[in-house]
Amino acid sequence: MKKMLLLLLVVFAGRVANAQIEGHVTWAYGAKKTGATEAVVMLKATIDNRWHIYSTKMNTGAATAFKFTTSKQYAMVGKIAEPNPINRYDNSAKMNLLYFEKAVVFQQKIKLKAKAATVNGNLEYVACDDHKCLPPETFEFAIPVAI
Repeated sequence: MKKMLLLLLVVFAGRVANAQIEGHVTWAYGAKKTGATEAVVMLKATIDNRWHIYSTKMNTGAATAFKFTTSKQYAMVGKIAEPNPINRYDNSAKMNLLYFEKAVVFQQKIKLKAKAATVNGNLEYVACDDHKCLPPETFEFAIPVAI
């Protein structure tokens, strides 16, 4: 009986773990020097076909949100920039949705206070298709920047 219970527990745990591994967005990042003490950090989302992520400009909890770690090595200049999102009215949500498909690059200008810095932080996003949205996911980043 104990062996049967253990076997069921292992099978069930495997299914739960497998169900949680449904990622449809991959992230990459980098930085580009734009001046003597300025740079732009870029975070690119590559999104699977038929999936999307929401704009930072959405007025809901599904909006993509960035949190940069405060540092003496750099300062943020302005807000995160993004290209114009797709803007469509959704009948079930009864609101306009602002989102990106296939790929999007978010950019943040920084002013460096040291010759080199690492811009740390995380972002939270929600991936959706036409039928469902996955739970929010967090992506942590550490982007080296040098002048």
